[in-house]
Amino acid sequence: MLSSIIRHVVRALLWFAAGSIVLVLALRWIPPPGTALMVERKVQSWLDGKPIDLQRDWEPWERISDELKVAVIAGEDQKFASHWGFDVPAIQAALANNERGGRLRGASTLTQQVAKNLFLWSDRSWFRKGLEAWFTALIELFWSKERILEVYLNSAEWGEGIFGAQAAAQHHFGIDASRLSRQQASQLAAVLPSPIKWSANRPSAYVANRASWIRVQMRQLGGPEYLMQLEAARGP
Repeated sequence: MLSSIIRHVVRALLWFAAGSIVLVLALRWIPPPGTALMVERKVQSWLDGKPIDLQRDWEPWERISDELKVAVIAGEDQKFASHWGFDVPAIQAALANNERGGRLRGASTLTQQVAKNLFLWSDRSWFRKGLEAWFTALIELFWSKERILEVYLNSAEWGEGIFGAQAAAQHHFGIDASRLSRQQASQLAAVLPSPIKWSANRPSAYVANRASWIRVQMRQLGGPEYLMQLEAARGP
């Protein structure tokens, strides 16, 4: 009986691995129709008795402001062009801080956030973290850095029911994602840690200060010219 159970478990794991590889490979070219986070938000709104309309319009890489691309990297993952999905020093620092009893910190890269938002649910269990690591490795293996950022920008949450750069730009500033200025892009990037609590178009003092810091980081990275590093860091 034990050997039969083991065979079934191994078979299930192999099917899961094969299926997830095919899925990630397909999404290298196909725009994801939605994300697990969008489903989670929709279901939660039904349970709360306050249904929401999700807003999301996929925009290809070339129709998203370069300022927003750099702003998100500056605010969320400045080693994005050089790491392979995991910022090990940041993870070690976060673990040390959490063990000391400091304010709970995360160390998710943009790739990890794509893996979680696209495929998984929201919690902090080790099982979910293990799946996140698996999908992160697959995404880094099969997608280019530009594709990872493109999917991130089309999947990030920027308000209640607001997903993706195009919906965010229209909701907060009444313009298309391609026309976002550096100021507007930095304000959108500044609210990403808590997009439902904070507003990009009516920034609090904290959000305004964070947006200012992000603009400084954008200049230090080299502005839109930084994106050439993503070209050099292409995947297969």
